[in-house]
Amino acid sequence: MIAPKNPETTVQRILNAAIAEVTSHGIDRATVVSIARAASMTHANVYRHFESKTALFDAITQTWLKPLEARLGEITDAPDPARDKLERLIFALFRAYHDRLDTNSQLFDLFVRAFRDNRTLARQHRARIRTLIDRILEEGMSAGAFSCRNRSQAMSLTLDALYRFIQPEVIFLDKEIQRKALESRLAATSSMVIKALSNMTV
Repeated sequence: MIAPKNPETTVQRILNAAIAEVTSHGIDRATVVSIARAASMTHANVYRHFESKTALFDAITQTWLKPLEARLGEITDAPDPARDKLERLIFALFRAYHDRLDTNSQLFDLFVRAFRDNRTLARQHRARIRTLIDRILEEGMSAGAFSCRNRSQAMSLTLDALYRFIQPEVIFLDKEIQRKALESRLAATSSMVIKALSNMTV
């Protein structure tokens, strides 16, 4: 009796083929048919695992977002002071986005398009980031590291000030700017944010 194929093996084969197609031919030219051909299967088989090309592309993005979110969660759970954790989380997010952009701009563009279209993947990722930042802000306020009393206003200040450094579409548009220069600007901006949070009285 022949053992049934592991569904995860098939899914991974499809994902690997899709990554290769997007990387080699671009997002718009990568079709379900071409991906199926690269995976040595029919396009009907691809649709058994992914309901659409968009779902397949979002699955590609999820393969690197999940470990990133886990890493950010570890930073949030660490015993470090809230000020240090907030800065570490921001830099970890910035560097992960830029690493993906530098390594494969086509795959990063998949992520950008998910944000642009406000798809479920993007909304969930954005919500997770906000939750982690909120936890750090709450911890900092409870410990007296941040003097602000209104967490909602503290969140708005943080996200508004750091928008350029953690918003995928802006990062994609800034790709011609040297990363070292952007990191220097982020260091200055995050320092100002932490200082503001420490002195807010609202």
